[in-house]
Parts: sequence; structure tokens; C-alpha cells
Amino acid sequence: MTRLRADALLLLCALIWGTAFIAQKDANLAMAPVWFVSARFLLSALLLAPLALHEAARQGRAAPAGRGEVLLAVLVGLCVCVAASMQQAALLTTTATNGGFLTAVYVAFVPFVVWMVAGTPPRMTVLAACAVTVAGAWLLAENGQARTWTRGDVLLLAGDLIWALHITLVARFLGRLNRPFLLCFIQYAVTALGAGLFALVTESLVLGGVLAALPAILYAGIASGGIAYTLQIVAQRHTPAAEAALIMSLESVFAAIAGAIMLDERLTPLAACGCVLILVGAVMVEVAPAVRRSFLRLMRAAP
Repeated sequence: MTRLRADALLLLCALIWGTAFIAQKDANLAMAPVWFVSARFLLSALLLAPLALHEAARQGRAAPAGRGEVLLAVLVGLCVCVAASMQQAALLTTTATNGGFLTAVYVAFVPFVVWMVAGTPPRMTVLAACAVTVAGAWLLAENGQARTWTRGDVLLLAGDLIWALHITLVARFLGRLNRPFLLCFIQYAVTALGAGLFALVTESLVLGGVLAALPAILYAGIASGGIAYTLQIVAQRHTPAAEAALIMSLESVFAAIAGAIMLDERLTPLAACGCVLILVGAVMVEVAPAVRRSFLRLMRAAP
């Protein structure tokens, strides 16, 4: 797969995830949030099971999964379990638009997590991008009321650190073992099981609510989970973690568009400024170094 095709797949992921915030908001009206997470990822695991089995039959001997790889895949799944549950619970008290933009803040955290995991320190540009992105999130919170944070906004920002760890660990797994469908299946299965166990203790489950949320479960389980998360893992083998996070952060744009069209959500001028700052912070992570490299090449070429 070419780098351009991998980036296009990540952009498709962003589109699916951005529109999935609408389904997630609708699901919260019918059933408990963590039960919804368990249901959607159970469906995703069932969809990926045949692909994981086919992958094992085709290249299992050539690329066997050792204990370390399986444990790493389980850790990836735990990241999704915790972050997705926090995100779903957050949507009880925040809008789909805010959900998309605040979730995208993880793009500024990825280089720091890579530093902790791989030992590569972040650039000064990254530090500036973090400041810009967090400032944008502050303006966006509570739809532009800059001094008020909802519980959902805080949950989303806390979950950003876990999403950043997830992206970093996915890259680490694929660097050790080229078994993307195995990783997908384990990730979904761990999330479904972990969320289900937690929901069993903390939430109630009503059959009528499950039936009412079934369209949202199907969309989130098939499109957001079975397709988008799988495409992310396949594409991340060809795109570095920081750039992958940058492209996937565009889900915030699609969430805002979907929220405006389907939920009649509107951004105040102050919140719109926050959106712009978040996107500027995300773009700075990659664009500034590219500009610097181009400038250095021009300087070397000058007589």
C-alpha cells in the first residue's frame, strides 16, 4: 500500500468517526453508555473474526503471534475500552460538535506518548501546537462559554491521553508483527468484554432500550468499529503515528458538519475560534517541520 492510499484511508476514518458522534448521541437517549460501547464492539469483533481467521491461515506460520504481541494487543484493546467508554459517557453532557473537536485534541498528545514509549523527544513546534490546541479546547468548551466546563468536556480531554497511547501502541504492535486483523479482533473483543463487565456492575440493561438503540449500534459497530478502526490499523503500518493522528483529527470537522446538519447544533463565534485553534494546533505538528525543511533546502540551493 502506498503512503497516499494509507492517508486516504485515514481520512475516511475521520469522516466515519465524525458522523458516528450523531449515532452515539442518539444511543444515549435509549440505553446506558457503557452497555452501548460493549454492544457496538461485540458486533465489530464478530465482523472481524473471519478476517482474523483468514489472516492466521494465510500467514500464521510466517508471522506467529508470541506472548508479548498478544499482551500488547490486549493493552491496545484496554485503551479503546477505557477511552471509548469515557467518550460515550461524555456525550451525555456535551454536544456532538464539542465531542468531535475535544476528542481531536489527542493529536497534540501523541508525540509526548511516543517520547515516553519510544524515547524520541518532541520538537519545540509540538510544544507550541499543544498550547494552541488546549487554548482552542478551552474556548470551545460548553459551546463557547469559555469559563464553564461540563463533566463531559473533562472526560473527553482525559480520554485524549488514552487515545494518544492507543495510536502509539498500534504503531508499536505493527512494527513488531504484521497481523492487523488479529490486532483488530483482539482490540474489539477486549473492549466488548471489558465494557460489558463494567456495565454489568454499574449500569442497568433494558431490552427495550437496546432495541431502540439498535440502528446506532449497527452504525457504530459496522461503520465506526468494523470498518473505520480496522482501516486505521491497516493504514498505520504505512503512516507515522504523528501524521496519522493529524489526519484522523479531522473527524472534528466532520463532527461539526454532521452536528449542524442533523442535530441543528450551532457554534458561537467564540467557539468557532476555538475550533480554528484546535485545527491550527493539529496542523502545526506536521506543517511547521515541513516548512523548515523546505526553507533549509532553499538556503542550501542559494548561491
